Amino acid sequence: MSSLSVAERSRLALAYPGALHKSFFQRWGLAVGLGAVVLYLVFCWFFFNVGPALQNGKWDRASIMLQDWFSWRAQPRLRFQEGAVVPQWSSRAQYPEGVPIDWLTPHDDGTMTVTFGSDADRLEISTTAVVVYVDGKPYTVAITGDAAVAPGDAPATLVQDRQKVVVDYGFEGQAEIRDNQVYVQRRFFGWANFLYDTKSVLWGNDLFSSIGIAVSGDRLDPEHSNIQLIVGEFLGNQAWQHADILVKLLQTLVMAFVGTLFATLIAFPLAFLAARTITASRPVNWLMKRFFDVIRSVDMLIWALFFTRGFGPGPIPGIAAILFTDTGALGKVYAEALENIDDRQREGVRSVGASGGAVNRYGVVPQVLPVFVSQSLYFWESNTRSATIIGAVGAGGIGLKLLETMGTNSDWDKVAYMVLLILFIVFLFDNISNVIRQRLIGTTSH
Repeated sequence: MSSLSVAERSRLALAYPGALHKSFFQRWGLAVGLGAVVLYLVFCWFFFNVGPALQNGKWDRASIMLQDWFSWRAQPRLRFQEGAVVPQWSSRAQYPEGVPIDWLTPHDDGTMTVTFGSDADRLEISTTAVVVYVDGKPYTVAITGDAAVAPGDAPATLVQDRQKVVVDYGFEGQAEIRDNQVYVQRRFFGWANFLYDTKSVLWGNDLFSSIGIAVSGDRLDPEHSNIQLIVGEFLGNQAWQHADILVKLLQTLVMAFVGTLFATLIAFPLAFLAARTITASRPVNWLMKRFFDVIRSVDMLIWALFFTRGFGPGPIPGIAAILFTDTGALGKVYAEALENIDDRQREGVRSVGASGGAVNRYGVVPQVLPVFVSQSLYFWESNTRSATIIGAVGAGGIGLKLLETMGTNSDWDKVAYMVLLILFIVFLFDNISNVIRQRLIGTTSH
């Protein structure tokens, strides 16, 4: 292929100047953009102190909290009283009183054995010393008048921390040995007493044994069927509060549905006033669109805080917050859909002498109704998630229950339970919304 002559090159340069003489940004724009992004990220790293924040983060606490999502801890305090080791449980005890515990074994001489996973990892506790077994090897922790003292040959899992000794068995748990007690944290997979609390007559039954009881012909309670008994004991679980959580979840769903429904009913007629193709008055169009802009520009969370102050905690502030925000958003979307309709259908209805209302009813609404319903369904699906967030600021529902549970800093298994319920509901409503939209669009496309 021969090279271009000078004359030909000059002719092409005059005819297509942009092809042969690219500007600086055309040649280096991508590199400049990437460089700007990198510089911005570096600026954010130092401006927001990301490095020190990561360095000072309580990663050990984060690991414990994460484990609490899918496991539970039994935490007895083994106190030294009158020459004996006496277990003392917190108010959230996971075992009924007097029930034998396989990993916590008392002895006739007042001592006690705590097993972590296997006999190779255990504590043999007396009021004068604690023998710590790590991988089958014993280490004696002496109990003095004011401290617990670790042996000199203690492994890395046995640490002297001022007047106490900390024993770490990894996921299986840990123990703090003090001069007057041993604080044990024993961890297990799963959620303790999820089906029935310690006061229930069904305590100790798992899902499969509960199914067996449900289909059994022998009644455990003469006044109720076994299924009624199982459901009642499950919902009445005081530790997990299933009934209260499900009621709060229902409140969240009601907030999302009622708020979206009312917003749809209000935005529908107002959108006709905002659309230039429907309402000829420009001032009315402008005022209505600015009204939509104002109420949707205030975040739903701010509306929820505002209405919570006025009405107090409960679902009413949540419904009002969704109503205001979605009225503005749906009104804008509806108005844009009305301004993009095919005017021939409306003219056809008008040509037969129909009134203005009839023209909108038969010439406009059939065109935009699938779009309106589709958008409302999408907002309903989105508000199912948003209702959880606004509930956390006092609008009620499962969001407030979730915030209260997180505030205890010890019920992370219950937090995981509610998060899974929310995920399931969002997934369910997302699929329902998609099916309805597909059927609606499919019906109108034929």
